[in-house]
Amino acid sequence: MNVFDYLNFVLAPQLLNGLTFGIALVLVALGLTIIFGLLDVLNLGHGEFYAFGAFSVIALAGAGVNFWVILVMAPVLMIPLAVLVERTLIRPVYSGGDRHVSTLLVTFGLSLVMEDVLKLAFGPNSHRPENPLPGASSLFGIVMPNYRIFLCVLGIVLILVVAWIVYRTRFGSMVRAAAFDSKMAASLGVPVSVVYSATFALGAGLAAIAGVLLAPIYSVFPTMGRDFILMAFSVVIIGGMGSIAGAVFAGILLALVGSLASLVIPPVWAETLVFAVMVVFLMLRPQGLFGRIGHA
Repeated sequence: MNVFDYLNFVLAPQLLNGLTFGIALVLVALGLTIIFGLLDVLNLGHGEFYAFGAFSVIALAGAGVNFWVILVMAPVLMIPLAVLVERTLIRPVYSGGDRHVSTLLVTFGLSLVMEDVLKLAFGPNSHRPENPLPGASSLFGIVMPNYRIFLCVLGIVLILVVAWIVYRTRFGSMVRAAAFDSKMAASLGVPVSVVYSATFALGAGLAAIAGVLLAPIYSVFPTMGRDFILMAFSVVIIGGMGSIAGAVFAGILLALVGSLASLVIPPVWAETLVFAVMVVFLMLRPQGLFGRIGHA
């Protein structure tokens, strides 16, 4: 195989696969890091929001709903569920002195319950929805699947929209103010409790969108949220707990490292390599690459 064939048929597709997975991973990690940056809550149930998004494709497509409609419906349907979780489960425990332990236990229990709900509703087997955008296109002489190109473009747009919301809108200003000092923000008229609920719902919605986008590419199964949340936490840790820029950089970096490493080592070891990178970052820079949302 010559250099051009290797680039066209091996390296480029692998890079696209890594970028596709990385962007979806960033969407999940963004929600996770925004929730931590504002509420100081490590949400172990966040992966199930991703899984619920993926299973919404299975459920709604089975009822005859178009995939593009589901892509809009999934985050909208996730909003009331996320608000209910934040107000009934998270809010009563994160005001205490041991909020980290309390919220970890509560969200871990939530993840188990949501996982069992998915098993009861859809069974233990995996599902695979149809590709809504089949075919491939040639880009710079490299053949790439149309749906993966669409996922990358839409994911980048969503990431930019989230950054714009956080750093360029009034709501984003309230989020950053509440993250920096919630008591001071409340004294200045910021409705902190509403900001908390809205931010939690935004994070859950991003996870649901990622689930919808990846459903036609990867198998959909009840424990997928548990598997995915480990990678998302790695992204948040490397990027910096609560950092949007860090989540974007670390998500793409880890996905590409895993994707390219699988060319020379077995895929199972490539995933291990990703977690090894996280351990190295924890040893050399435990605070992560960037600062928290209220300080950046």
